[in-house]
Amino acid sequence: MGIAMKNSRKTARKHLLAWGMAVCLLGGVPSADAQGPSGRNATMRTSYVDLSEAAEHTVNTVVHINALMRQKNSMWDNFFSDPFFNFFNYQSQPQVYQAYGSGVILSGDGYIVTNNHVVADAEKVTVTLNNKRKYEAEIIGTDAATDLALLKIDATNLDYIEYGNSDELRLGEWVLAVGNPYNLNSTVTAGIVSAKARNLNILGKGSSVESFIQTDAAVNSGNSGGALVDVSGRLVGINAAIASNTGSYAGYSFAIPVNIVRKVVRDIREYGRVQHVQIGASFEEVGGEKAEELGWKEIKGLQVTWIAENGSLAEAGLRQGDILLQVDGRETNSVSELQELLDQKLPGESVKLEAFREKKRFTATAVLQNPRGGTEILGKEDFRVTDCLGAELQPMPAKEKARYRVQQGLTVKKLGDGLLKKAGIQEGYTILSVDQKPVGSVADLEKILENKSGNVLIEGFYPNGFLYYYTITL
Repeated sequence: MGIAMKNSRKTARKHLLAWGMAVCLLGGVPSADAQGPSGRNATMRTSYVDLSEAAEHTVNTVVHINALMRQKNSMWDNFFSDPFFNFFNYQSQPQVYQAYGSGVILSGDGYIVTNNHVVADAEKVTVTLNNKRKYEAEIIGTDAATDLALLKIDATNLDYIEYGNSDELRLGEWVLAVGNPYNLNSTVTAGIVSAKARNLNILGKGSSVESFIQTDAAVNSGNSGGALVDVSGRLVGINAAIASNTGSYAGYSFAIPVNIVRKVVRDIREYGRVQHVQIGASFEEVGGEKAEELGWKEIKGLQVTWIAENGSLAEAGLRQGDILLQVDGRETNSVSELQELLDQKLPGESVKLEAFREKKRFTATAVLQNPRGGTEILGKEDFRVTDCLGAELQPMPAKEKARYRVQQGLTVKKLGDGLLKKAGIQEGYTILSVDQKPVGSVADLEKILENKSGNVLIEGFYPNGFLYYYTITL
């Protein structure tokens, strides 16, 4: 009897192991109405996941991108831009290198989306289709804040991908990552949605928009700009980054939600630039102590920590200390969730707010503003050269001028992606002059840079009082 029972247990273990292997290999769980261990009826849902059709369709819509770039030795450029070293007659020799990545075909006539960091500053971009045809691509527009770029090739009748809806993605849902890691064309990996609205702080401060879809699909160098698709083969994200201590895949990858991608692409095509909005406030996520203070069982909402005098929230009647609970019916429990929602909107559009103040909930309507504080759509013709600096600049107050014994100055208060950050400038730097012309206001800076091209010398200082020189290239 004992031996029979022991053998039956071994057999059961073998069957269970075989069943588990089948589940892993098939990517799902076979269903059956069966008696549970206790004799109760237990229903298991059918969830065989066949990813082959999604993979076969998607590989023909994902392209390989080769970007030719020239990079100068910025450290020496900055060093020798100091007027004291002009006698060296130093000339920087640009280094030519190639960057590789992926892209996704969005239309039959050759529009392709990729990451901004794949093609930023590229002199030439070559696109190779899955059928090995090569095309030279035109960069239609880029957006550093979302790390997206739109390309165009001269082709017709291309296979292209359909948009999905990233808002409808659920945790645990199967997804495919399709791209060209390590120049291995048409590589497909599978995983699940591990998290949503993830902020990694990798795009810089200021106006950057980060609300990534986190997956465990394997992504490596070269996958950037490739497709994240659902089981139906619809685009749900653009692969952009990995979390790794080595530079290679270590378990987590991150994609830009397709609802942001769709809006960025539309803006570039319709307006020539991406229409970012601002709500005129800073927030802090509500923690356990704050929720306990408010008597809430759930920890939710964003508390307003700063509010602009004439910003969208102030005009809607909100104050510092209020807690924002919902925007257009969607809960806002993290700054990244709010960013993702707002970056699908246009300046001048209204959003319905639900907020909390003094133990009472209330509703309000806010009109979203563009980065300059207006509600109008900004086109290419509205471009200012200072827009590409990527910084919030503030004239020096009288007290600061007296303290440092200067007549003028323009201080970098906030720094995002742009020419200043690329040159190595940090927050707190005060610009004294540009190409040896004094700068005391943004208007001064715009006037100096208006007709400039090539290298521009910036002189200024940090709070420690030491002078530093930088070079930016327009």
